[in-house]
Amino acid sequence: MDLKTARLTVLIDPAKKTAFEDLCRDQDMTPSQVIRRLIREWMEQQKPPAPARKVVARKRAR
Repeated sequence: MDLKTARLTVLIDPAKKTAFEDLCRDQDMTPSQVIRRLIREWMEQQKPPAPARKVVARKRAR
């Protein structure tokens, strides 16, 4: 994890919070680990596709 961190506060229904924490515990992960993974994956999905590389045909030496 980065040496410097920032806090993100999220409001969630108490029943969903409890269910989420239970699921995290079942997976042997902390809620923070799960949220960080979800954020990383979502950010990856939002990246625009890389521009197509132009293929340059080379002339063969005779």
